[in-house]
Amino acid sequence: MDLESRGIPGGYILTEEFREADLAQAKALGFSAMKVFVEHPIQDRTDAEMAIIAEKAFANVLAMVVEPA
Repeated sequence: MDLESRGIPGGYILTEEFREADLAQAKALGFSAMKVFVEHPIQDRTDAEMAIIAEKAFANVLAMVVEPA
């Protein structure tokens, strides 16, 4: 919220497992930040698996910070 109020693009990346928690938080705050969802889980992924997840999400992450909301 702070970044957006200052005109700075921002957002966050989270796994699909946290989609409902994100909705609840947005409702509680009255603010829905830009975000990109990736597959779950990521904790025990290899570097190669994480690289694939990152590659799949890259365009959406880039759009999140360079395109206006």
